[in-house]
Amino acid sequence: MDLIRVGDKVISLSRIANVTEQILLARSQGMSQQDVAKKFAVDRSFVSRLETLGELRKGRSIAVIGFPIANPDEVRALCQELGVELCWVMTNQERWEYAQSRNGIELVNEIMDLANRFRQFDVVILLASNARVRLMAALLDSRTVIPLVLGETPLSTDVVVDIAALKRTILTVIDSPENKK
Repeated sequence: MDLIRVGDKVISLSRIANVTEQILLARSQGMSQQDVAKKFAVDRSFVSRLETLGELRKGRSIAVIGFPIANPDEVRALCQELGVELCWVMTNQERWEYAQSRNGIELVNEIMDLANRFRQFDVVILLASNARVRLMAALLDSRTVIPLVLGETPLSTDVVVDIAALKRTILTVIDSPENKK
């Protein structure tokens, strides 16, 4: 139900959600808390409290890339739970469909665009075969890459990711000394 009554007030839950989203989007685009507060006619402390209320974690930006993954939904759910900004995982079938749905030049351009996008992250966790991990690490700048090798190249069947091991890896990145500064 969208409307609720609190005392003599009728409150729209969707309006609250919409304005909250607009406030946080403005903050994510670089506006100061004070400027956002002024724009939406709220106290600056309210903007701060919204950020605190929704905060999943602080620190370094993290991406997870992986293929061929047998349990991509579990990997995505873990990434969501831990606040990983980008999770791009595919089954073997999805990987082939992705590659075959593009012509050669489109695929090369997209791979270069994706590599550039992934380079923006402080840490990229790679889930792939040994040769693919080496190749992707070279494309991304190996000092930001944490490889989790799924097996020997070529991998033609989906591999189950050890969710507990992936969780430990992500938590290690989150709890690293760089985040304590």
